[in-house]
Amino acid sequence: MKVLLSSIFVMATLSAMASHIPEELFGDWSLDIESDEAGWLRIADNDGEPEVSMMIDVGSVRPLKGVEVKDGKIKVPLKTYRDKGKEGAILSTNRAEIWSENGKLTGIIFTHFPREDRHIEDPFYGIAIPQMPPKPDLSEVKWGQPITLFNGEDLTGWKVRRPKKINGWSVEDGNLVNTTPKTDFSATGAYANLMTVPNFEDFNLHIEFNIGKNCNSGIYVRGLYEAQVVDRASRMQGLQGVGSIFGLVERTENPAYEGGKWQTYEIALVDRHMTVILNGVTTVDNQPVSGPTPGAVNTNPMLPGPIYLQGDHTSVKYRNILLTPRIK
Repeated sequence: MKVLLSSIFVMATLSAMASHIPEELFGDWSLDIESDEAGWLRIADNDGEPEVSMMIDVGSVRPLKGVEVKDGKIKVPLKTYRDKGKEGAILSTNRAEIWSENGKLTGIIFTHFPREDRHIEDPFYGIAIPQMPPKPDLSEVKWGQPITLFNGEDLTGWKVRRPKKINGWSVEDGNLVNTTPKTDFSATGAYANLMTVPNFEDFNLHIEFNIGKNCNSGIYVRGLYEAQVVDRASRMQGLQGVGSIFGLVERTENPAYEGGKWQTYEIALVDRHMTVILNGVTTVDNQPVSGPTPGAVNTNPMLPGPIYLQGDHTSVKYRNILLTPRIK
């Protein structure tokens, strides 16, 4: 009986927690953060328990543990950074507090550096993301004229995202080449990512890539969703494998080639649904994409965005980059 009463109490507490969240906060949000980092948030009610997913720059869009609702605020633990692995001294901790202010989602990201006894506050507010539209009929979509994004001679039309990072991008033998000594797959690095100067709405992208064995890059369409770039035998498979939308939509098969060979992507983004064709084989077929890939440039699917190439992972080559815009 004590166990049963305890279970009922826990369930009632969780239900009360979710019920204390203002109704206007539920849903998906693109975050406008003062520091200009890309941020995304989802607040849901999972059988009475508040379920919160939150991504700041890099990380995961999976639900977070340890969320609390107290004094009208949602308190979210984000990440702890340690020196030399999981057992090292804490370098910094991140958490967020979220509330409704005059009907508007508002919050602050708190970062604490214990060694320096220093705190940083990064305010933000939320921009509501509309519900997912229905699956488009691709046979009804009208396309414009293809646009050549890379001229094979120089980096006209492209720029690095963070100019303070090392620019490893150059043009060699008509190819767009990123050269970096990095060999691991860690989320960030000293070298810069590259993006188009113009932004785009819905489109079909043709792009060819050459990735070495055990190397890693990625192609973000509209700066939001990453088509993974690794070789066939990479340790990154499934949701993280080539032909997938990284972490969001798993490929149906693996038609990739071994490392060091040129491969071809055709990637269509229409009404927040994606189709991916790798080496002539459809690996993602008109699937909805909800939430951004970690490392996205922005998180608002209602805005145009760039083609964004990962350069902070390992070396890679690209060529024949053509974008065909959708005509509405």
